[in-house]
Amino acid sequence: MTAAYRHVPVMLAEVLRELDPQPGETVCDCTLGGAGHTVELARRVAPTGLSIGIDQDDMALAAASARLAREVPQASTLLLKGNFGSLDELLLEAEVPGVDCFLFDLGVSSPQLDIPERGFSYHEDAPLDMRMNPGKDTLTAAEVVNTYNEADLTRILRAYGDERYAARIARRITEARSKAPIETTLQLVEVIKAAIPAAARRHGGHPARRTFQALRIEVNHELDVLDRGLRAAIRWANPGGRICVISYHSLEDRIVKHVLTELSRGCTCPPDLPVCVCGNVPIVEVRTRRPLVASDEEVAANPRSRSALMRVAVRLDAPPEGPQMS
Repeated sequence: MTAAYRHVPVMLAEVLRELDPQPGETVCDCTLGGAGHTVELARRVAPTGLSIGIDQDDMALAAASARLAREVPQASTLLLKGNFGSLDELLLEAEVPGVDCFLFDLGVSSPQLDIPERGFSYHEDAPLDMRMNPGKDTLTAAEVVNTYNEADLTRILRAYGDERYAARIARRITEARSKAPIETTLQLVEVIKAAIPAAARRHGGHPARRTFQALRIEVNHELDVLDRGLRAAIRWANPGGRICVISYHSLEDRIVKHVLTELSRGCTCPPDLPVCVCGNVPIVEVRTRRPLVASDEEVAANPRSRSALMRVAVRLDAPPEGPQMS
């Protein structure tokens, strides 16, 4: 079972360069997954540093624990079960005083896609689930597909999947479920195919890709979780701490850019005011004006990296009476 959680870490060289973990520091991989990044981060802060990994998937935690013990036995590690949207609670409970390097490698992990019964894949037949944490989260993709009204389905597919045929797909879904519930991935795939014109299905990859992405984001509240988790990471970062985020579609990248831009902004008072009255001071310095992307060589070796966008920021020294981050 743990073997399923072996995958190639995306943009590993860039992660190590930008985070630059040093012996004795504390690093936190908020998206542990197969521990590909975590192993290398742990190797660089060992033996006196601490490597923290967060994941809400029991299989990922078990696989990562075994891999870290095997490959970096000299490292001090702390694996926490949970969602990085609850980063404040997780780090408080673990009594972590501060973190020097945060990593977020967003999106569903390859192993989760490869396990049919998780319901993420449009290539294998399985129950429509898509929950990152099946033991805790209650909303499933099947519930979204079978209970949301046509307008809400259209909104989700358009906003979270950038699906051109969102309205047609939503209409087909409501028509199909009126006859019988849509309960499996391949049932849904057939409905989506029927909604998209034949000519459009021949281009742009699998016709269900955007719909499945949109449902996954809705089921797991991924965009709200990202905003909350990133702000928490910046709060927990030590002065000089580095925060690195790898996203895989424009919605995620837009949220990362917005949060980092907001927290890097200083005074917003009109220029004709003699003194600052807003009290805004920058919390982070953004190192990436434009997101970094994977090299051509990496894309050729690991196609998953093709859509990766990396943004990096550094936590500044906290002012005596700085603004409160929301």
